Amino acid sequence: MVFRVAYRMTGSEEDAEDVVQESFLKAHRSFARFDARSSFGTWIYRIAVNCAIDLIRRRRQAAASSRRMGDDDLDPVESLPSNSPPPDRDALSGQIHRSVAAALTRLSPLERAAFVLRHLEGMPIESIASVLQSRPNAVKQTVFRAVQKLRRELAPFVGAT
Repeated sequence: MVFRVAYRMTGSEEDAEDVVQESFLKAHRSFARFDARSSFGTWIYRIAVNCAIDLIRRRRQAAASSRRMGDDDLDPVESLPSNSPPPDRDALSGQIHRSVAAALTRLSPLERAAFVLRHLEGMPIESIASVLQSRPNAVKQTVFRAVQKLRRELAPFVGAT
């Protein structure tokens, strides 16, 4: 469950493994402070989401500083490896996958977390609010904004305007 949410937020297996490891290390170090007001699953989800958000922010900051220094390399989060089929298979599915991954990277870390937890993990709004330490209405708005941004980004693939 932790790897799945980390992978969906980072888009990279290696980054997800790093997030999982960091999450469980943080959980182990702070287990004495866990007071069981929420379930253990919610607590570990929150740690994993925070670790993934921190990784995304570090990558963006590193990319921004390298661009200022004249390095034209793409942000690793923006150039996610694709799980598209081999070149001899349908090229359109690979293009769609890359476009979705790129569109997800353009969401804010909070929007990405809320979207992933709601639409990819299938969590109810109340659980997401607990994980993100926010109010349910704020989570609904964040998910709504994320969906709107993704619709605009991916409109060419569905023929919508």
